[in-house]
Amino acid sequence: MSYTVKLFAGFVGTALLVIFVLGLSHSISTGFAGFWGGFPFMIISFVVLSMAIYDFWDECIRRKK
Repeated sequence: MSYTVKLFAGFVGTALLVIFVLGLSHSISTGFAGFWGGFPFMIISFVVLSMAIYDFWDECIRRKK
């Protein structure tokens, strides 16, 4: 796969994941669970999104020798 296609596909996929998880976290925290009920999910979401963004950088942006 070419560098441009890999970069575009990786960015779109990562962006969709980030938007979905942040929207889900916002929905949980502002809904019935409240802030403290949604706080554990926010922590887990932050860790998972950090790993996803690192994987995007490692696979698509970083030039490997």
